[in-house]
Amino acid sequence: MRSMSKFEKKFGKYAIKNISLALILCYICGYLIQMINPMFLSYLTLNPYEIVFHGQVWRLVSWIIVPPESFGLFTIIMLYFYYSLGMTLERTWGTYRLNVYLFSGMLFTVLGAFLVLGYAYLFQADVLAAFGAESYFSVISVMFTTYYVNLSIFLAFACTFPDMQVLLFFLIPVKVKYMGVVYVGLLAWQFVMGMGDVLTVPLRVVIVASLLNFIVFYFTSRRRVRISPVQMKRRAEFKRETAKSVRPGRHECAVCKRTDETNPELDFRYCSKCEGSYAYCPDHLFTHTHVKKYE
Repeated sequence: MRSMSKFEKKFGKYAIKNISLALILCYICGYLIQMINPMFLSYLTLNPYEIVFHGQVWRLVSWIIVPPESFGLFTIIMLYFYYSLGMTLERTWGTYRLNVYLFSGMLFTVLGAFLVLGYAYLFQADVLAAFGAESYFSVISVMFTTYYVNLSIFLAFACTFPDMQVLLFFLIPVKVKYMGVVYVGLLAWQFVMGMGDVLTVPLRVVIVASLLNFIVFYFTSRRRVRISPVQMKRRAEFKRETAKSVRPGRHECAVCKRTDETNPELDFRYCSKCEGSYAYCPDHLFTHTHVKKYE
């Protein structure tokens, strides 16, 4: 936590606010392209063969706007659902931490694509000769989408708010931790069963690479950010109480050192669980490590 705050102090100002909205806007652009000229999307996918051998470096970024599924009513519902999850995580974790989580997932996906490229030339030379390298990687590139990156958002939300309930099919109340278990089970099934002899290894690389950010999060931070409905209620009550009685004078965040003078737009608050007078900005009010002086 503290080692990460050093990077946050240096790079936090570059974090993209409302990054979930930015992703939704990328998808909207992708759906517009899909409606106008579907074939053009093939020039935007994460195709490592075209990047290395034809210099199409824009694919390192453009794959983010390729829609993970076809457009429909269910797509609108899912986009709004993931947008809500992302905004909640940003308010809970802070803008910088969510940026790191999402961009690391995208980076791992790109690295996974090049890993598949190397694997194919080392161990699947006969497959490349039979199908043609260009055709083979055109099929593979369709697998490298933001589908699993979006899934990593849901899994992170399920670990952070395990007891929160959502309405499945708008009717059945289900705790998100149980939905997370179902998703993990489906992923495990996909990983084990694969997609036939030729595409099994690429599929496994896609799953692991795209969800590696969640795997790192699960084994390093899940206990520190896990929040129950009772804690959420207490936080809301605490924010209401502190809003009534903000201490006068200069406020400085104990984590990132921003102040109400350098950042007057921020609303600084004091933590009731820290032993001492420690103020925090909105990004760190609920994500900092509590100070215990007298333990």
